[in-house]
Amino acid sequence: MIPALRHDFNTRFRPETFRTLLHSLDAIARTHVAFPVAETPCFFPSSMLDEMARIGIDLTLQLLNDPAYLARSLAAIPEPWRAADQNAHPHFLTADFGLVREDSGRLAPRLVEMQAFPSVFGFQWAASEAYRSAFALDPSLRYLLGGIDEAQFWKLLARTIVAGHDPATVVLIDVDPAHQKTLPDFHITADRLGIRIVDIAALEILDSAPDSPHHLPRLGYRANGRLIPIRRIYNRTIVDELVRRRIPLQFDYRQPFDVEWAGHPNWYFHVSKFSIPFFDHPAVPPAVFLDDWFRSSPGSPKESPRDRLPSTRDRLILKPLYSFAGQGILFAPTDDQLAAIPPAQRHHYLLQERVTFEPVIDTPFGPTQAEIRILYVWPDQGNLTPLISLVRLGRGQMMGVDHNRGQSWVGASAAFSPS
Repeated sequence: MIPALRHDFNTRFRPETFRTLLHSLDAIARTHVAFPVAETPCFFPSSMLDEMARIGIDLTLQLLNDPAYLARSLAAIPEPWRAADQNAHPHFLTADFGLVREDSGRLAPRLVEMQAFPSVFGFQWAASEAYRSAFALDPSLRYLLGGIDEAQFWKLLARTIVAGHDPATVVLIDVDPAHQKTLPDFHITADRLGIRIVDIAALEILDSAPDSPHHLPRLGYRANGRLIPIRRIYNRTIVDELVRRRIPLQFDYRQPFDVEWAGHPNWYFHVSKFSIPFFDHPAVPPAVFLDDWFRSSPGSPKESPRDRLPSTRDRLILKPLYSFAGQGILFAPTDDQLAAIPPAQRHHYLLQERVTFEPVIDTPFGPTQAEIRILYVWPDQGNLTPLISLVRLGRGQMMGVDHNRGQSWVGASAAFSPS
């Protein structure tokens, strides 16, 4: 992306330096980082990252300022997971972009996906610092967005996650967190903020306290034989995983509790793949719900859902709405594959125009694609703020770290920009 920086890094790269980086990440994470980490950081113009960050904000506000959309997306949440006490806005957002070459020759971002859900803030900070240290990068290169520094980064994260509570009463929850591939991020975040990591299945219902509004019950967790009331939950639980693994919980999402959510569960659904058909933006490839696509057969009136998509099947991609890490995606789906989805389930799938991303990272193994994720926080009584980006490098159809194993110079990376 920035030829002089790219050439300098490739020339200076040494495998032993990369091994040092990996050892340092394992040390700060207090566990082995099991997912692939790329041998290289990436160098992007700050104007490009700023453009992506603005697009993510614009698209999110478009949804939140549309009461009809919010009502429709709320109704689309599976009823057992429609959580009580939804707050006014998401606390976290991720927006994933690939880069395309426009007719003018300009590299431009195209949205891959958005999700109102936290990502690996802590790990990405650590990875960026590890790249800088191990490879002796120019200290003027920046990896934080919006001109913030490291102290402001952690202050904003603490404001969003802990929100002034005693950290002992704030928990990071996930399904069996000790065995999640994101455990390195959990450890780094918990160590920096002083919060606890708790399995969601271990949360217990407590009696209401005298100061509880409307005498609502509380949730708590056990530590050293004591039952500790929870004031705020940093929610890292993917509902898909609860359903897929049939995890029994001791509480019901639909029941009100005297607890604050940092990342209310409903926002995972509100701002998600479900949102994409509602956007009309040059950075968003068009998409339609599969049931709408079936209803608008060839010969339908103009401006039918099918008219939004290419007629050539190899330019389409099928995505399940509620899946994570690329599960269930089909490229160039056939008629038989589409028809095999039961009619009652088709509203849970998207057909979207498939975009060919430009391989922009020059590596010893050839040009490599980069998917750039912008990570935002939105603290209470604050603004939607981009904090940091992460990059996933790949040379296949899928960009996730699970889809590029066994290759070199691919996987999780970091983005640096000149000041």
